[in-house]
Amino acid sequence: MKDMINLASTAATRGEVPIAAAVVAGDGTVLSQAHNLVETHQDATAHAELLALREAMRVRGSKYLQDCTLYVTLEPCAMCAQAASLAKIKKIIFGAYDPKGGGVEHGARVFNHPTCHHAPEVIGGVSEAACSALLVKFFENLRGQ
Repeated sequence: MKDMINLASTAATRGEVPIAAAVVAGDGTVLSQAHNLVETHQDATAHAELLALREAMRVRGSKYLQDCTLYVTLEPCAMCAQAASLAKIKKIIFGAYDPKGGGVEHGARVFNHPTCHHAPEVIGGVSEAACSALLVKFFENLRGQ
């Protein structure tokens, strides 16, 4: 998660909300890493998780990532949670909880629905304080506080 926090910090210096994600194969190989590029690409779907999942699938040459873990600094939103489900991610490990926009432990709770075809193992709160502090600082700076 330390590497993800560093990558999220890089995103913040580029004016992006500081969220980063990585997809790691079962053998420990890092298949992809990404940070948010919503502002850079002017694309509301350019979330770190989607970018990391897409790159990992490209690297693997497969639409499924059954042995992989998705690491992310913030609880995935419903869109990213559904994408992880469709990719058949084995496990999601995230840092900060997101009561407002999260889709795993909050909000839509994508994996709790009977229509969810694949529910990965989820571990939240890993390096939560550091991940939260990065987001709080970013938004305080954005608002000029």
